[in-house]
Amino acid sequence: MADHELVLGNPGLALGQNHELVIGEGQGLGLGQRHGLVLGHPHDHNLGLGQSHNHDLVLGHSHESQLVLGHHHHQHHHDHGHDDGEDLALGQNHDADQDGLAQSHELGISDNHELTLADTHDLSVDHSLDQLSVDHEQELALGLTQEMLQGQLVVPQVLQARALVVSPDHQITVGQEFADVKSCRRAIRDAAIACHFEIQTVKSDKTRFTAKCAADGCPWRIHAAKLPGVPNFTIRTINETHTCNGIYHLGHQQASVEWVASSVEEQLRENPQYKPKEILEEIHRMHGITLSYKQAWRGKERIMAAVRGSFEEGYRLLPHYCEQIKRTNPGSIANVYKNPEDDCFQRLFISFYASIYGFVNACRPLIGLDKTVLKSKYLGTLLLATGFDGDGALFPLAFGVVDEATDENWIWFLSELHALLEANTENMPRLTILSDRQKGIIDGVDFNFPTAFHGFCMQHLTESFRKEFSNSALVDIFWGAAHALTDYEFDAKVREIEQISPEAAFWIGRIPPRLWATAFFEGTRFGHLTANIIESINGWILEASSLPIIQMMEYIRRQLMTWFNERREVSMQWTTILVPSAERRVSDAIEHARGYQVGRANEAEFEVVSPREGSIIVDIRNRCCLCRGWQLYGLPCAHGVAALLSCRQNVHRYTESCFTVATYRKAYSQTIHPIPDKSLWREMPDSNQNANNQIVLVVNPPKSLRPPARPRKKRARSEDQGRAKRIVHCSRCNQTGHFRTTCAAPV
Repeated sequence: MADHELVLGNPGLALGQNHELVIGEGQGLGLGQRHGLVLGHPHDHNLGLGQSHNHDLVLGHSHESQLVLGHHHHQHHHDHGHDDGEDLALGQNHDADQDGLAQSHELGISDNHELTLADTHDLSVDHSLDQLSVDHEQELALGLTQEMLQGQLVVPQVLQARALVVSPDHQITVGQEFADVKSCRRAIRDAAIACHFEIQTVKSDKTRFTAKCAADGCPWRIHAAKLPGVPNFTIRTINETHTCNGIYHLGHQQASVEWVASSVEEQLRENPQYKPKEILEEIHRMHGITLSYKQAWRGKERIMAAVRGSFEEGYRLLPHYCEQIKRTNPGSIANVYKNPEDDCFQRLFISFYASIYGFVNACRPLIGLDKTVLKSKYLGTLLLATGFDGDGALFPLAFGVVDEATDENWIWFLSELHALLEANTENMPRLTILSDRQKGIIDGVDFNFPTAFHGFCMQHLTESFRKEFSNSALVDIFWGAAHALTDYEFDAKVREIEQISPEAAFWIGRIPPRLWATAFFEGTRFGHLTANIIESINGWILEASSLPIIQMMEYIRRQLMTWFNERREVSMQWTTILVPSAERRVSDAIEHARGYQVGRANEAEFEVVSPREGSIIVDIRNRCCLCRGWQLYGLPCAHGVAALLSCRQNVHRYTESCFTVATYRKAYSQTIHPIPDKSLWREMPDSNQNANNQIVLVVNPPKSLRPPARPRKKRARSEDQGRAKRIVHCSRCNQTGHFRTTCAAPV
């Protein structure tokens, strides 16, 4: 190739000797649909050939440009050989005359992106020269920048130009052996991705594999064949010559979902929370290619299915999982139910013996009921029954998985809960149950726990109240009425609501106060007005809700196992008689009681006079006070503490046993044992009976599938529900309902 190249000089643009135009990614020479370089019949271009030096080349709509192709040995021009005015204007609406170039010079782009003149072909301005275009997505824009003034334009390398130096990890040589055809194809695919060229399979079967470069006319080709008598494959021939320049788009034909999965398998096994967005960034950083979000997501799902098992496998193994729970945690309850017609999954109930023992023997006689919708492939709803330990922390008791939280399913869940409590207690304790107002829960509690005190969760009530009356002040007063300890305080709050909104007062009046108001509730709620369990464990329950059913239950079991161990160890450090929260409450009561005057009526009845409340009657034998604080919280109130101190009684002896450290340690004395990996389970193939001739259920996945939309990962906070939405304003058209960036109004 002749040593004549295109340079950008200080005065203009001339084609001389020993000068280069280096074009890269940042500032490219691109001719698009609207900016074409056309030399020939359709346009009139003035072509001046000579030794002129004052000629400019600027390509675009709004620039006047000149192109002078000069040679020191040959001067061929149309008008004046040494005139500085001849120009070739490239773009639209530029007029020029035609002329030609002698000495067979070619204008071309070589492999190293240099625009040069070669001696092999003539560059003539005639009917045979068609339009020269580079890419539809690039524009031709060469401006007079500082680099141009220096005589050279240097831009970064194109992103996916084929690598000239191959990493040793991706080199393939003749005679190289592979374990099988799959590993052989994988190695060739990895090499193609590393070198930024695509391959096309010519032949692929059990004994041979042949592929070629996907670029038209490129001679690169590889052939591998199976060795006789062994499964190994070996590379037989390779034509390593590439005449193509590789690929220049961002993706890669061989970057399949399987390749994505194998590329990030190690990271996903170490960190299952590895996000698809992070996978895309890692692949782009390591391999220089850009993939779609869906490819990264599918690649992650493929690896996670191999690690944790598929959703379908989870349902199939449910009977075996239940058997493992009963074997490793004796006394636990784990039952799975299916639809007898099609063997599809219907319900699952699990309760670990450590939770049963701790609740029956050491927790407060209080149960909260709640639910959360699952985000897995087959949807469903997780039902929860949770107790509360002496320190007020959640104490999960039982879990149920159903298709949805219907009345029928809630009645079934409560019947299972009653059965486990009845089987583990001689005398069923009189429980207090908190829940929302769903009819199935009300009917289930009335049928299975007829002696229990049933109260409505204030969180659910205020959510419904806020939807009807979007007034934060009314909501606060509503909560104040729920917390009121006496009838007088409650009536005062209701009257306050009525003054603001009679409709709100009427709405509240339709719900019997004995079901939600502390002043009228007959049972002992220990200060708990809500059963909003899910929001309390929202941090980890949402992570579990998107897993296959066995993995979800294992996630929950591990969390419980960790809780039991940590709380057991922490309680061993306590040196007080009561748990920390109860100890603080009693200490505050003792501090307030110092200013009270106490009169004794008999050995059990006292009159306590306070400056602000007047006379309060206390009965230490029945552990009750006229303020109802002792009865409601299970701990002596300030009036009760004053009466106990006046007769030299130990205040700690008059607290409920669930508040003592000894009872707290008993609640967590049992261990939730781990369950071995599923690969160690004894699965009965081709049989519905196990070794003891017991029938083993065959469970198929449910028929409900998740709709094709990304599930919400964050649970909406209850205090945010019902809140008025912010009205957005467009600064372009002055209308509401959209932003400037999405405005579709005409300019």
